[in-house]
Amino acid sequence: MSATSMTRDTCAPGRGTLTVLLLASTLGVMGGATIAPVIEVIRQALDVGGAAAGLVLTSHSLAIAVVSPMVGRATDRFGPRLPLAFGLAVYGLGGGAGMVVESYPALFVSRLVLGVGAAAVFTCSTAALLGLYRGELRDKVMGWRTAATTAGGFLYPLAAGALGNHSWHAPFAIYLIGLPLGAATLLALPHGASSNENGRKTQHRRGGAVRLLREHPLVLGLCGLWVATTGLMMVLAVSLPRRLDQLGIHDTFVVALYGSVIASGAATVVGLAYAKLTAHLGHATLMRIAAAAWTTALLVFAFADHPALLLLVPFLTGIGSGITMPTLTVLVDRAAPPEQRGTATSLQASALFGGQFASPLVFGPLIDTTSIATGALVAAAGTTLILIALFRLRDLPETPDTDNSAADPASAAEPI
Repeated sequence: MSATSMTRDTCAPGRGTLTVLLLASTLGVMGGATIAPVIEVIRQALDVGGAAAGLVLTSHSLAIAVVSPMVGRATDRFGPRLPLAFGLAVYGLGGGAGMVVESYPALFVSRLVLGVGAAAVFTCSTAALLGLYRGELRDKVMGWRTAATTAGGFLYPLAAGALGNHSWHAPFAIYLIGLPLGAATLLALPHGASSNENGRKTQHRRGGAVRLLREHPLVLGLCGLWVATTGLMMVLAVSLPRRLDQLGIHDTFVVALYGSVIASGAATVVGLAYAKLTAHLGHATLMRIAAAAWTTALLVFAFADHPALLLLVPFLTGIGSGITMPTLTVLVDRAAPPEQRGTATSLQASALFGGQFASPLVFGPLIDTTSIATGALVAAAGTTLILIALFRLRDLPETPDTDNSAADPASAAEPI
């Protein structure tokens, strides 16, 4: 067997592998969005305040932020296959528990269990995709991943909105999809699959996340951007159902259309075109567009007094999310050494979901004591500062991939 054929046999995943990883990607960041359409119903049924209801959406994020670094180290050492399969099973069981719980404390605990599984799903699926694809094909796959994730943001909340009209417990059945997907992961991902390029074995570094951040400060800066953007934008995710309720929209199916479906549709379109957008505009320009879209969305949300105007909010946030998710994922990966890809990816998860968890703790009391509009304006001030900071940068790093052999599309996975 020639060296070329050996490389291709080793590194080229099949169509089934890519399909499973993209399906897993639909779950990793959808823990809260899936039940967002029924969050106001849950709040009223359990008789809790706005901040407590927000924690139902984001409590799993606390578990993700805490557990992700451990998942990342395990991924660097053993590969993503087994941690991903285990995480999908825990995701399904923890999320599905909401079908039978009747109290707020029990629901909160089940959301923490969901977060443990989601930490593995997000970290392992992302590390596997980054390790298996290089060059221009990586940008395409990252765009497909964004499209897959946002397609989940379209389908799952829509299904949850329809089920929520029958019972607030029913939407939690959607999480059970993690169980068969976990079994499929064991079958589709090859044994010993690595998070490093082409499955190469590299020396495992000691020191974990702290050493990575110390030796590669750009990773710290990019993770800080994750924290800021997700924390600020969660104001919309938590407050939009409440704002719609104030405007007389109580049907959870319609709330799903506003809260997730429109945003996911916009982000899906951006994800499918992401490779071309990156080639023509570059990462810095794309991030500026994202920050501008978010700022505009928050301003519209603060002042809109009619449901029709609020349609602009999810559209603009979807554009921002469709840009930011693949861009920051690729940039963090380029800023870290390949043998610490799992750790770097886990730090993204900690930053992303840590920002989500902190958001209702910061903005919940502010909104409860003032108004939803005030919270949105404060968040808009934050995204404006991010936009100004991005304009002060000449460009974000465009470090080329180091593994040129894997950049050849002929040696990469067959696209679906």
